[in-house]
Amino acid sequence: MLQINDLTFDAWGRRFFDHATVSIPVGAHVGLVGRNGVGKSTLFKLILDQLHAGDGEIGYPKNARIASVDQEHPATPISLLDTVLAADEERERLTNELETADPEHLGEIYARLYEIGADRAPSRASEILSGLGFSNADLSRPMAEFSGGWRMRVALAAALFAEPDLLLLDEPTNYLDLEGALWLESRLKKYPHTAVIISHDREILNNSCDHILHLADGKLTIYTGGYDSFERQREEKARLQEANKAKVDAQRAHLQAFVDRFRAKASKATQAQSRLKMLQKLPPVSSVVAEHVAPFILPSPERPLAPPLLRLEGVSAGYDETPILKHLNLRLDLDDRIGLLGVNGAGKSTFAKLVAGALKPQSGEFTRSARLKVGWFHQHQIEALNPKDTPLDIIRTVMPEASEASRRARLAQYGLGHQKVETTVDSLSGGERARLLLNLVALEAPHLLILDEPTNHLDIDSRRALLDALNEYEGAVILITHDRSLMELVADRLWLASDGTIAPFDGDMDDYAKFVIDRAKQAGKAPTQVRAAEPVEVPKPPPPPKTKVPTGTARRRAESAEAALARATAAVTELDKALTDPKVFSEDPAKAAELGRKREQAQVALEKAEQEWLDAVEAYEAVKVDA
Repeated sequence: MLQINDLTFDAWGRRFFDHATVSIPVGAHVGLVGRNGVGKSTLFKLILDQLHAGDGEIGYPKNARIASVDQEHPATPISLLDTVLAADEERERLTNELETADPEHLGEIYARLYEIGADRAPSRASEILSGLGFSNADLSRPMAEFSGGWRMRVALAAALFAEPDLLLLDEPTNYLDLEGALWLESRLKKYPHTAVIISHDREILNNSCDHILHLADGKLTIYTGGYDSFERQREEKARLQEANKAKVDAQRAHLQAFVDRFRAKASKATQAQSRLKMLQKLPPVSSVVAEHVAPFILPSPERPLAPPLLRLEGVSAGYDETPILKHLNLRLDLDDRIGLLGVNGAGKSTFAKLVAGALKPQSGEFTRSARLKVGWFHQHQIEALNPKDTPLDIIRTVMPEASEASRRARLAQYGLGHQKVETTVDSLSGGERARLLLNLVALEAPHLLILDEPTNHLDIDSRRALLDALNEYEGAVILITHDRSLMELVADRLWLASDGTIAPFDGDMDDYAKFVIDRAKQAGKAPTQVRAAEPVEVPKPPPPPKTKVPTGTARRRAESAEAALARATAAVTELDKALTDPKVFSEDPAKAAELGRKREQAQVALEKAEQEWLDAVEAYEAVKVDA
């Protein structure tokens, strides 16, 4: 499906691809992985011809449909459902042709619409939108009413609905909640064409991908299987490379020792020269360089607090006297690891603010230890950073008494070396900013860590480092994340935010994934706000005329054929009249497809009646001439 041959690309003072070659088979679901900044998004831009390679070529079948999701959908007055339906360009084109098509072409158009499943399109679009977090009430809302993050989801929904031959997705879960990520994982697993997905989500790479494409050192290497299989194959490859290097180094040392010992002896000079040539022919084998990932430093609280850390009894919380959450009856102890589930808007962030002390309860009893220290990480902290500050400026505010050397040493522990500590925030990558803030919120060894989407900018190795740090941390954790793997490996209890409250969820992540997918399927089947079409009375086409020659006289045969032709013509006219109503297809595609099939049958009957009438008239005229 996609062939990359000898690709070389230089930009911004560095080489991204160095004679890279790879072939991606038709129908493969490929996870594109590599460290942050290595060039994964750049590869997508090269495939889409937004950037131009210095050498080599990128090829795919002629007329292949390619789609990516690299920007939010524009804010238009068009409804959400119609926006997604318009992504199927063939269906949209055929629908528009209905308004101006000649009657004789209507049957062909409806037949093609039926063939591509146009009658099922609204239901399929609704299911996709529901899976990505939209409600049935949203389907008729104009695009202009949705925020940028939700319009990114619309762009993803449109790409999935259109089902291009090659689908390119760059970190699609970054603007989804866990529920959307779970649904997307299931959807991508069944995607009918080729897909290449840049992702740091281990579950998607394991469950939705059958190949892993690894980008490192300007080269592309493809592996079969999911991410776990890729890691095993890569480790085995590294082991074999190290073993081969040890073998070659030993052979080189042995040959060099012989040359050094006998080069000066005339009797051994020939053997020494021979071994010197062998030495020169030994292939160089490089050492495997392990990629270092700085650890996260999450110090545990020095003194545990008496349980419970928190107790909520009948608590309500919200904004401007409007409660978002009600009837909260929950308890949190020092050893609790809570995974907080729920769709966007269900109140997860409100609950985080309440627990962190940034929001006061409106009613109920909220008991909280007076000595409780909370470390709270959320995405708004990254957005609120002053773009002109440096990591050194930021750490000075949280370590005012420390020496400059101590501050620099602490930043180095966080993975920000001397070349980064005086770099402005707007020049740091999203992962570097997230890493800095995650470490800083835990600087004072809090009793409770609240982590709201901590992995959005972290690559897969950094996510593993965060997992290791959380498993070593001995305080309580409330985790909100779309990373299923992190949720499964950190949380030992699940709470679900829904219907205006938060309560324990009875089940594990597999149960919740099934719940999310089943809910999306049911929502896709639910009635939308599209008005049902009025029933259309369609005259039945006449049965095909008998093909046997009439036994009466030539004149009676001609008259009978003329009457059959008139009936067939009337049937076609009535069907054309029904089909030219634009509401028929827009409001009831299934009915329109049925009318199209009947119109085709009536046209066949009309053609046969015309031929029978011509034959009968010619026979009658011949009889008259003979007479």
